[in-house]
Amino acid sequence: MVGDSLSAGFGIPPQEGWVTLLQQRLTKLGYGHQVINASISGDTTRGALSRLPRALKLHSPKIVILELGGNDGLRGFPLKVMQENFEKMIELSQAAGAQVVLLGIRLPANYGVTYTQKFHDTYRILAIRFELLHVSWFLEGVALDPTLMQDDGFHPNVAAQPRLLDNVWKVLTPLL
Repeated sequence: MVGDSLSAGFGIPPQEGWVTLLQQRLTKLGYGHQVINASISGDTTRGALSRLPRALKLHSPKIVILELGGNDGLRGFPLKVMQENFEKMIELSQAAGAQVVLLGIRLPANYGVTYTQKFHDTYRILAIRFELLHVSWFLEGVALDPTLMQDDGFHPNVAAQPRLLDNVWKVLTPLL
């Protein structure tokens, strides 16, 4: 699992985040997978790309889940750079023998129709190009419900974590 604050569990106890819940579900259902959470709050695709080769070598994962891009978008990074970083992470992961699952993020509308649409399209384009399983909108059913968000409006609260897990589980299950 390579992600940003959404997967690092920003603002909530780490044991209640969706990534920990994923490990618990895998164990409960008898899957032998061990989840390594290499997510860092505030991370960008550039930061994750710089750390990924070491993580791949150290852990030899069979599946890599990429949940990134939100901080790139919120900082207004060029979408071409974000896409190139994703491409390199996908290629590195696949070359290491891992299957990649891509979790799509959406930006607030105040970033403009053109930028937000192209940002969101990046995930679809990558999924098609690399034939990836992907979640179109990782925060679906969460981001627009204020009862599931922390006061900052960007980070899901504890109550949202099972829903985030379910959003990923639907796509992840065929790989298990």
